[in-house]
This record gives sequence, C-alpha cells and structure tokens, in this order.
Amino acid sequence: MNNDIQGRPANIAAIRERAEAEMRAMGVDEAFIGRLVETFYGRVLTHPDLGPVFDARLSGRWPEHMVKMKSFWSAVAFRSGAYGGKPVQAHTGVQNLTPDLFPKWLTLFAATLDDVAPSPEAKDWFMTTAERIAKSLTLSLFYNPALHDPAKKAG
Repeated sequence: MNNDIQGRPANIAAIRERAEAEMRAMGVDEAFIGRLVETFYGRVLTHPDLGPVFDARLSGRWPEHMVKMKSFWSAVAFRSGAYGGKPVQAHTGVQNLTPDLFPKWLTLFAATLDDVAPSPEAKDWFMTTAERIAKSLTLSLFYNPALHDPAKKAG
C-alpha cells in the first residue's frame, strides 16, 4: 500500500491535535464558540441592514442555523472535519444580499469578538478567519471576470 495513503489518517490526527492545542492556548473551547455564535447572531438580527436579510432567509429556521454555525466554527477552529455544509450554495440567491453587507458583517463580528473573545490571540485568529471567509464568499458570489478584468479597465 502507498505510504502516502497510510500516513494520511496520522497526518489528519496530528493537524487536529495541533489545532486543539492552539485553541486551548488561546482560551477557545466549545463554550466560547457557542457564546460567540449566539451573541453575534443576536446582534445580526437587530442590525438595520443585516437583520432583514438574515431574517428573511432564516425565518422559522434560526435554531437550526445556530446549530449549523456552531458546528461550522467548531470545525474551522478545531480542524475536526465535522462540518459538511456548502457555504457558497447556501448564500447563493439570498434576496437583498449585496457585497456591501460583508464589511458590515465583519464590523459586527469584530465588535462581538471585542466583547466575548477570551484573549487577544483568539480575537485575531477568529477575525482573520472571518475576513478570509467574507472575501471568499464575496468573490464566489459577486465576482464576474467580464466586469472585473483589470486589463479591460486600464484601456
């Protein structure tokens, strides 16, 4: 059998162990992730621009969404592989979702981290990760090479 294939489970386990140790060192645990998600989405609902978009999409399904977001953030932080959702597909076709909402989402996320993060390192890690996610979603949902080609803009 190929050694690369045999080594894969051990490599995955080592990645998870390192992630768990890194999160523990920053004070991150499942309780923190739950508090972050609950606090953040509580604020999203009351936000004048974000609230209506989220509530229209998730009306009657908020409890399920909260479970999914806790699973998502836990899987990202602890590299558990437990989250199997498809974020781009989930956000495709969301009514009134525009690129300018992502900076507002990030600002609200940062303010939430200011209030609940267990350490500056945890705040930085979660914020960096959220920024990467927002950029990825923005590009996936709104980037159009025909409209955004720098070579065409230069002319």
